[in-house]
Amino acid sequence: MNVNYMVSLIAVIVLFLLAYVGVEAAGLQFLFGIVIPYLAVIAFIGGVIYRIVDWARSPVPFRITTTGGQQQSLPWIKPAKFDNPHTTGGVIVRMALEVLFFRSLFRNNTARLDKAGKLTYIWEKWLWLGALAFHWAFLTVLVRHLRFFTEPVPLPVKLLETLDGFLQIGIPVIQLSGVVLLAAALFLFLRRVLIPQINYISLAADFFPLFLLIGIALSGILMRYFTKIDVIAAKELAMGLVTFHPIIPKDAIGGIFYVHLFFVCILLAYFPFSKLMHMGGIFLSPTRNLPGNTRAVRHVNPWNYPVKVHTYEEYEDEFREKMIEAGLPVEKE
Repeated sequence: MNVNYMVSLIAVIVLFLLAYVGVEAAGLQFLFGIVIPYLAVIAFIGGVIYRIVDWARSPVPFRITTTGGQQQSLPWIKPAKFDNPHTTGGVIVRMALEVLFFRSLFRNNTARLDKAGKLTYIWEKWLWLGALAFHWAFLTVLVRHLRFFTEPVPLPVKLLETLDGFLQIGIPVIQLSGVVLLAAALFLFLRRVLIPQINYISLAADFFPLFLLIGIALSGILMRYFTKIDVIAAKELAMGLVTFHPIIPKDAIGGIFYVHLFFVCILLAYFPFSKLMHMGGIFLSPTRNLPGNTRAVRHVNPWNYPVKVHTYEEYEDEFREKMIEAGLPVEKE
């Protein structure tokens, strides 16, 4: 049994208690509302810069593109322009399809043994659908929250918020992105727990961000539809943070808000040092950002440097007499 998810769950519960008790019992609104958010942003920016610079400095001496189709070769052989692009334009299209629609994950297959013991491959789409729903919902939630950090609120943010709640269910209107985010995060968690092969290789680091995201989604839904908070006070705090004039609103916002904010800060600080950094890493991945043109272009390792060699002719000149005495053949007598 994989108990890593229990370790991560306990860690998130402890973080919840720290924030809730710290605000409600100890009155640490300044710590959880101002100090920790600034520290989290500093850790996020510093961590992202460090990871990007580290990746950018990694040598890539040859093309190691991951391909899913025929490479450009002879004129009468049809190439896969986007699955195996040989031009910069094709690479841009492939990157866009990968980043926005997870094209490589769409081709995911599951290997199984049928009743006759034969290995078969089944087209698996649930992971692709769950990942797509999760990432798009997360992006929508992030963009919607820009209304707390801008004044006046940009028109695109207003339009997205209207589109997100187009079903007009309930008061306040249910935003679909929050519900989809929670459902998708739960799906990804249950997939790791219920599928034995994935459960076996899952670490605590795989479950921790999932529990954080579930906690963020749950606390957000709780604040919007059930406990309700002072939205004006929350925006006052957010605007103070982004304008570098932080203040704690006189009107109490509530412990759940600070729990929500604390979870976001932990996720922000944890982001650059975890697998979540694949968001930035995909743009620097040589398996994705290089064209597959090895048949058309000779690639010379730019890090090659002159190496002193000892040719066979020099070797024979040095040891010719000894080679003749030993009965070894030589090119020159």
